[in-house]
Order: sequence, then structure tokens, then C-alpha cells
Amino acid sequence: MRSVLSDLFNIKFVWLILQHLRKIWVRTVGFAVLALGSVVLAKFVGQLLPLSWSEKIGAGAVDQVLNILATSMLAVTTFSLSIAVSAFSTAAGSATPRATALLQEDHTTQNVLATFLGAFLFSLVGIVALNAGYYSEAGRLVLFATTVLVIAFVVVALLRWISQLASFGRIEDTVERVETAASTALQRRIEKPCLGGKPQKQPPPDSAHKLCSNVIGFVQHIDIGAISKCAKELDLEVWIAALPGTFVHKATPLLLVTGNTHADHDLAPLRAAFSCGERRSFDQDPKFGLIVMSEIASRALSQSVNDPGTAIDVIGRLVRILAPWYSDLSQKVEYSNVTVPPLQSAELLEQAFRPIARDGAAVIEVQLKLHNALLALAEMAPETFKTAAAALSKDALERADMGVLTQQELGALKEISAKI
Repeated sequence: MRSVLSDLFNIKFVWLILQHLRKIWVRTVGFAVLALGSVVLAKFVGQLLPLSWSEKIGAGAVDQVLNILATSMLAVTTFSLSIAVSAFSTAAGSATPRATALLQEDHTTQNVLATFLGAFLFSLVGIVALNAGYYSEAGRLVLFATTVLVIAFVVVALLRWISQLASFGRIEDTVERVETAASTALQRRIEKPCLGGKPQKQPPPDSAHKLCSNVIGFVQHIDIGAISKCAKELDLEVWIAALPGTFVHKATPLLLVTGNTHADHDLAPLRAAFSCGERRSFDQDPKFGLIVMSEIASRALSQSVNDPGTAIDVIGRLVRILAPWYSDLSQKVEYSNVTVPPLQSAELLEQAFRPIARDGAAVIEVQLKLHNALLALAEMAPETFKTAAAALSKDALERADMGVLTQQELGALKEISAKI
């Protein structure tokens, strides 16, 4: 099942739909449409009900309930939105601005805000329809029943919102979200080490034709399947030159092709398989998640924050993220006509730990945790991490030696480093 979802995620059209579904306005519009539809549907359903039911249940009070709902939901929606914006600002200040996108995509927050706004629009339209004489007595009964159901949704949303506010936007919550995003991206890359393509073991030939980007920004997503299909139709061999996370401009090659000569407009589908944007995305870019985690640790180690405990916590989480990674690229090649550069273990370690080694060079607690983390990775996967961990440990020792650590502290670090 996970493999099927991963395959769908790598399709550009599916990925673009998911990007839109993560935006708060989509859920809000969806809830609003359902609310408005229920108001309209109430009239037609009411025609099927006996008139006596309305008198027994007391549906005549629905206008008062709708007035209360409209008044309260407008205030609650405004207040909740201000809380969400404040949480985004707090996360940007305490963690890193790159993490705020994960909070903005939070399903609970989006559902709560959408429920509140949908309930407000439902009550507003219901009041207008009642005053316009749109409903019969039986129709008022259906509207009353629908209003009770909306109130139940609002109560559930309020309870979830109260539970959410206990941690939403706090540093622990933000770090956990970044860890989840980074782990998910790395797991996808483990399932498809080269995004389904063939691992690159040697550079492309000098005669390869470069297909450059027509925009300036970061590569966010690559549809390798679409590239392979186009290359097969045109009888081409393709080398990916810009992986997700790469900053590209109009002189940057996205890919290189060899084979039959074609005009640029024939190669347009190859360029269209790349999705670029103003900022990096977590989805196909495992390094970005590691970078954001490292930024959180670096900010915690700054003199203005001085929170080495958060940096130590981040190091532990980075070990948990990287532990499943392995460099076996001999399997899961789905598109043999597309060659993709594999992720290097050394690069992953550098993105994750080098900034922490630099900014925590004078903090012995951070250095001990860092070297123990490198030792743990080297012991768990020696073929994958041992060489890179030893090099990074040596670099961290040199930085620590230039700091304010004592000889005894340096000796403890050298003892751990020698084991790597």
C-alpha cells in the first residue's frame, strides 16, 4: 500500500493536487459549500416529511438558534485565526521560518477554522432564507435537524482546538513536525533511491544536450515517470542534473539528453516534468528536512536563545531520522532510460550535523551528544556512515579545539571520536 501511494506521489498531477489540498482555503471552501448545500437541500427534503413532525419537535425555534450560531461563530473564527497566526509567528521566532509551512498545513487547524467559518455561513444563509419565506414548516424541521448536526460538528471542533492549543506552535511541537516531514521524505527516497531511475555511476557524455530551466527558483518535484515516457517516445537517454532542492536559473541544466536530435519544443515535456517554486519543499527533498532540523539547533545555540537542551534533542532526532538510510542502489529501478544522481551519505551527515558542530563548538554537552550520535550511526550502519561520520567527527574536534573547552573535555571527545 505504501509503495502504491509513493508511486502516486511521484506523479506531477497528483503532487500538485496534494499541494492545493494542503492549503487552508480549500478545506474552508469545501465546508462552506457543504453548509450552503445543506441549507438549499433542506427545502426539498422537507417536502417529504409530515407537517405534524415540525409541531412536535418545535422546529419554530430554529431562527433563534441560527442567530446565536451566527453571532458566536464569527467571533470564534476571528479569534481562532488570530491564535493560528500567533502560533505561526512563534514557531518562526523560536524554531525557524522554514518550519511554519508545516504548521500552516496542519489538518486539525485547517479543519477547525473551516468548521467555524462553514457554520457561520450556514447560519447566515439559513437566517436569510427563513426571513425570505423560503421554507415551509416541514422545511424548517429539516433546517432545525441540520442546525443540530452543525452544532455537534462545532462542539467536536472546539474540543479538538482546545487540545491542539496546548502544544500548537511550541518548539517541541514544531521540532516533531519537522522530524516527521524529514523522516517521511527520507523513507520515500529509501523506497525509490533514485526516484525510480537508474543510479548514476559515471558522468554523462560531453556530447549530451543540456536542457536548462526557464524559471528561477528551487526544484520542488520531479516526475520521473513522465520524463521516462517522453524519452522513450523520442528514443533518448536522460541524465537528471538538478535534484529536488537545487536552486536553478536560466543557465542551469535541469537534465541532459543523448540520442536523436530534436527541436526544443519537442523536449518541452521533459522540462515540464520539473516543478519549481520560490522555496524548497520537504516532499522529495530529504536534505531540506535535515537542514531545517539543523537550523533549529543552531538558533537554540545562539547567544540570544542559549538553549543547548533543544540542540541536544535535535541531535537525537537526527539520529532517528538517518538510522533507516542505506545506500543500496541496485534495486527498484523502474525507468532504465533515466539516470539520477544518488544521495550521498556524507552529504546527508554534513547537512544534519556540520552547522551544529560549528555553532556548538564551545558547548561540551552538545559536542558529547554530537560525537555519540556519529558513533551510533557508524555502529548501526558502518558501510553507509562510518567513513563520513569519521570525517565529520574530525572536523567537529578541530572546531572544538579552537573553542573554550578544557583539555579534559577535549580528551573525552577524542576518546569517542577514536571509536568511530
